[in-house]
Amino acid sequence: MDKLIEIYTAAAGNKFLQLVLIAIVLDTLFGVLRAIKERRFNSNFGINGAIRKCGMLVCLLALVIVDRIAAVNLIGFIPEQVREYMAVDRIGTMEFFAILFVAYEIISILKNMYLCGLPVKKIWQTVKAFLQKYTDELPADEETEGPEALAEVAAQEEGAAK
Repeated sequence: MDKLIEIYTAAAGNKFLQLVLIAIVLDTLFGVLRAIKERRFNSNFGINGAIRKCGMLVCLLALVIVDRIAAVNLIGFIPEQVREYMAVDRIGTMEFFAILFVAYEIISILKNMYLCGLPVKKIWQTVKAFLQKYTDELPADEETEGPEALAEVAAQEEGAAK
């Protein structure tokens, strides 16, 4: 048990893990602000987001142990400019997945910022267009089109319920 505490204490200072934690906190805050603005607190949606975020953290904590057992270096998957900027010479599995999780959270943060009414519309549209072209990981359109689309979806759901 002492060895695990030592491993996780050392991991607590990892820049990548810290970035994931910051991204999770920001996404949660903007998600709450969005829900307040839209007056649509949905515990089911909140629980799903919380489960996803807990899953990311559990994954990273498990990968800390994997990296301790098998010292894999995935630095070759990271572009040279990013390596220089981050001043790293080793990327373990935990760091690699942390980068992916931060990217995922940034997309969610941008979406929530846009839906809160912050002036990031152009950035969000550019990111959304890129994701639509290269991936199918984009949230459903009714979640990303803005308050007008949300009101329309709510009206449709209300009409269907009658």
